[in-house]
Amino acid sequence: MSQRIEKTNPPLSPTEAILESISDGVFTVDSDWHVTSFNRAAEEITGVSREEAIGQRCSEVFRSSMCGDGCALRQTIKTGRPIIGKAGYIIDANGNRIPISLSTAVLRDSDGHMTGGAETFRDLSEVEVLRRELEGKVRVGDLVSRSPIMQRLFAVMPAIAASPSTVLILGETGTGKELAARAIHSLSPRSTGPFVAVNCGALPDTLLESELFGYKAGAFTGATKDKAGRFTMAKGGTLFLDEIGEVSPALQVRLLRVLQERTFEPLGAIRSETADVRIIVATNRDLTEQMRKGAFREDLYYRVNVVRLEIPPLRNRKEDLPLLVEHFVERFNHLQRKSISGITVEALSLLMAHTWPGNVRELENAIERAFILCSEGPIGIEHLPEELRSRAASAGLLHSARLAHDILDTQSIRGALERNGYNRLAAAKELGIHKTTLFRWMKKLGIPLPEQDGRRRRSGTS
Repeated sequence: MSQRIEKTNPPLSPTEAILESISDGVFTVDSDWHVTSFNRAAEEITGVSREEAIGQRCSEVFRSSMCGDGCALRQTIKTGRPIIGKAGYIIDANGNRIPISLSTAVLRDSDGHMTGGAETFRDLSEVEVLRRELEGKVRVGDLVSRSPIMQRLFAVMPAIAASPSTVLILGETGTGKELAARAIHSLSPRSTGPFVAVNCGALPDTLLESELFGYKAGAFTGATKDKAGRFTMAKGGTLFLDEIGEVSPALQVRLLRVLQERTFEPLGAIRSETADVRIIVATNRDLTEQMRKGAFREDLYYRVNVVRLEIPPLRNRKEDLPLLVEHFVERFNHLQRKSISGITVEALSLLMAHTWPGNVRELENAIERAFILCSEGPIGIEHLPEELRSRAASAGLLHSARLAHDILDTQSIRGALERNGYNRLAAAKELGIHKTTLFRWMKKLGIPLPEQDGRRRRSGTS
């Protein structure tokens, strides 16, 4: 009589049992980059079974953003130094991009000879979703801000974008008026259409007219063929007219007709064309003052001033400086393929002390310049523009350093209150301080107390 023999897996060693129980993916490779072990979490994160992974080259399993020249494990094996918490992503078996954080180490035998490498990686998908959710509260398009003034603008932008009305954006040079226009376009029903921007102050009147409306062949000497204007190019989308305060009164008449009748004629044309565009205009001038001087038509002003947004200057929202610096560091790291780790408190204090007449554009230029001089680590005072350093040297950094810390404290407190539904006791616990200390800090930093403290009321009570 035959006896059935059941196949059983050998018992796991203590080390193997630990590796199978943790939530981080773990794999090892030999000196030829073939996978030699692959734990349960690695299977779940990648969607690749252990049987498929073992024996393959690790790059074939992971298809990571850090394979090839950017391989962290290759760097560790080459230098002998581990890498901790490096961010990147892998492509799973279904083709999905999975954000991860990884760490690496060298594997050695009992004699100390290197035999390969080990890597642990953590799925950051939930963290990435949370980050995007939080980012949505401080970002609209490429505009980033935590200041209450800008938050009010962010709140009304979706409603403005949903309407077909003309929008007037006011603000000093460099505040981000075009970014606001692009954000409105991206939130609008016309988002799939083109966004066409024209700087009205950069062209003389005759060139601007042909640039906006186009022309027909033979309209003037040298016009050998038809040329489409920006109104035609923006069909189905948004036309952004920047610095509209620079347009001459004669051309203002033609713009007024387009806004009233939604038609225009290219130069030399005998038939009108339909202007199927959403128009957003912007200026750094005081248009009411321009009207009083007779430089801007009153009827055109009321046509463009249907919906109005005013972007505040950077000096009025300095609490946004740390966020903007972080945004530009991340952007230039991506563009220049660097790994600058941020900015020192001293350098941030210097930025806080500046009045920023060029607004966000000036700040962006300062960070871009710092990237030229800073090859690694955080941006320091020595990497910032000379005019900022000399001004700080004459004025001293004590006041600005105090200001920087106050700004950062304000952001921390507001963030804790928001995350805890304005429950002040819970916010104080998160910050690791007593409730009375939180009250004192809020009073010192000018943070208003919410109307409700966020405490849950018992059912049946008022």
